[in-house]
Amino acid sequence: MARLQRRRFDESQDVRVTPRGRVEIVELDDRVVAKITWQPGWRWSVDVKPIAGTQYCQSHHVGLALQGQLRIQMADGIEIEFHAGDVLEIPPGHDAWVVGDEPVVTVDFEALRGFAKGGGSANRRTLASVMMTDIVDSTAHAVEMGQERWLELISRHNELAERAIDSNEGRLIKTTGDGVLGLFDSAERAVRAAMAIAQAVRPLGIEIRAAVQTGEIEMSAGDVRGVVVHATARMMALAGADEVIVSATVRDLLDGSELAFDDFGLHALKGLPGERHLYRVSPS
Repeated sequence: MARLQRRRFDESQDVRVTPRGRVEIVELDDRVVAKITWQPGWRWSVDVKPIAGTQYCQSHHVGLALQGQLRIQMADGIEIEFHAGDVLEIPPGHDAWVVGDEPVVTVDFEALRGFAKGGGSANRRTLASVMMTDIVDSTAHAVEMGQERWLELISRHNELAERAIDSNEGRLIKTTGDGVLGLFDSAERAVRAAMAIAQAVRPLGIEIRAAVQTGEIEMSAGDVRGVVVHATARMMALAGADEVIVSATVRDLLDGSELAFDDFGLHALKGLPGERHLYRVSPS
């Protein structure tokens, strides 16, 4: 429920300093607002990419430019420049840099809990929980809706998914055309993010399936690699509409949590040895 409250950037307890940059975060319950300052010479692909560990910035920015000139280049080559006074929206999958000798200052209102936080060094293995989703019957939906309406729906789906991932302190690693891949340092938050995405996209007339697995992953530019990623994809393929499938590892990690699970049986996952005991998250 919304409530009357006030926060100040100069009193923020969450300040992230990057090369030639400063991000001041305040939280209004579920809403995160950031004041971002980039100094002359700053460029995302030079100064933040090594921290994020992704090929492009995967944050979705919605906000207001207060000072300076900021140039954005999308992965497909499209460019736009923002100036002081502009209201901005920047989808995931972009590079950005300061134009001129004046610092850029923006206020951002969208999904920034994970922004400018380290995602692990490239080629370094680390333990994480991987969450994957996709839209059930996406091909049939696309044919029925037509390309323009389908692309609009996918864009909205991606926004809602990113917001759910961010709200559960995860990072959107990439979109997959009709789904997302998120990374978490908590198995429970990964599961709750999957459940939140399913609930958020239901009003769009679509349903998702999802899976969560925990294990060692390796970050690479714009992606995450490892057996755990392949296992998560195979598990997700077994799920039905609005179902979240987890491994026995995740089930054990969440023993004692408020989440409940149903036995989903033993399954052979294509390309992986043996059979795996899987569980389905019980509806709340």
